Amino acid sequence: MPQPISSSAHVPRRRWRIAFLLAFGVLVNFFDRINLSVSRDALHASFGLSFIAFGYLSSAFSWTYALMQMPAGVLLDLLGVRRVGRISALLWSVSSFAAALSPGLSWFFGARLLLGVSESPTFPANAKALGYWFTREERGLATAITDAAAKFSTAIGVPCIGLLLLYFGWRWSFAATGFISFLYFVLFYFIYRNPSDDNDLSSSELQFILAGGAQPEGQTKERSSASLGYLLRQRKVYGLALGWCAYNYTFFLLLTWLPSYLSVSLHMDLFHSVFYTSVPWLFATLTDILVGGWLVDALIQHGWDANRVRQTVMVTGMSFGLAIFGAASTHRPAIALIWISLALGGLAAAAPVAWTVPSLIAPRESVGTLGGAVNFCGQIAAISAPIVTGYIVYGTHSFAAAFVTATIILLLGIVGYIFLLGRIEPIPEPGQNVNLG
Repeated sequence: MPQPISSSAHVPRRRWRIAFLLAFGVLVNFFDRINLSVSRDALHASFGLSFIAFGYLSSAFSWTYALMQMPAGVLLDLLGVRRVGRISALLWSVSSFAAALSPGLSWFFGARLLLGVSESPTFPANAKALGYWFTREERGLATAITDAAAKFSTAIGVPCIGLLLLYFGWRWSFAATGFISFLYFVLFYFIYRNPSDDNDLSSSELQFILAGGAQPEGQTKERSSASLGYLLRQRKVYGLALGWCAYNYTFFLLLTWLPSYLSVSLHMDLFHSVFYTSVPWLFATLTDILVGGWLVDALIQHGWDANRVRQTVMVTGMSFGLAIFGAASTHRPAIALIWISLALGGLAAAAPVAWTVPSLIAPRESVGTLGGAVNFCGQIAAISAPIVTGYIVYGTHSFAAAFVTATIILLLGIVGYIFLLGRIEPIPEPGQNVNLG
């Protein structure tokens, strides 16, 4: 058995290369997703897209993404992160090029469906990989780095893609994400290994990772020790899923509709709206890393109760998300951005903590299955948010009711974290004679 190492000060830091590799993957992942939100006006000109049709098109990605979550999680536990990650990364690129070449709306819709299939393993795979590579005390920051990439991607992607669209057209903006996706595929192909397969990982760093509570690697050819049915009987799973649903609903509302909100409700042109859009996402990137990652790990490493720290950050962050209610009644861009920045900043702080939970509570070799099940529930919300918002805006010519709806859903998520998830501690292995609640 490896002997504990008290400090990481003199331990090599190869594991952080994996965190930044996965973060780059998330960055690319969200370039693919936000491309559509920036291109609404251009697609309307090309295909005659209405608000309601745009809502359905925005959710198309999430339909297949959601359907593939639990299968992707099971495949990850059976085949491993490396195999599944290579295939999915290659398909990202194919789907982006397919969108760029679309001769009509049906083809474009099909490309978005393929994108959902190809990107479905991303977050369950990241949760599994970081569980292998990082100690319990470092996992919060590692997860925050990957999760913050989603916010940073939106912050820089919206203006960059917006400029590409303005000067070269929407087809070139989708082609650009295709090239970047292929670059990630090449990097992942040559870099990612599990710790036990990485010949350049030093014995001292491997010892540090294992002694710090990293998830043990099982044989990928074996079945997961905890079945999906067993996990679905756990109250903690439902609490985590409800919280993630609430987070995802608000996140995808803003991801898909924020540029349109700025142009429709606050009467900004495309050039100004894409740059204003980046402000709350930059703020969210900072809170994600500094609060959800660094602060959580620092408090735990200084002896604070890990369960209390994580639960407090998740609940407090979700509570700050309620600030979206403030944007429901203002017509001043600066005030709206303050409310939205507070909401996104709070949600961003909670997100990396929530994504560490599967690797902290899952039975052995079940992180992928649990992560997939939770993200499936989250994607139901991701499907709903663009469509519901489209109908609300079409019917009311305002985003106020859409923001109120998000506020109510966030309150339900907070209830799930407090009363269903409860303490962040391992779910018993199947067969243990314990109370499953």
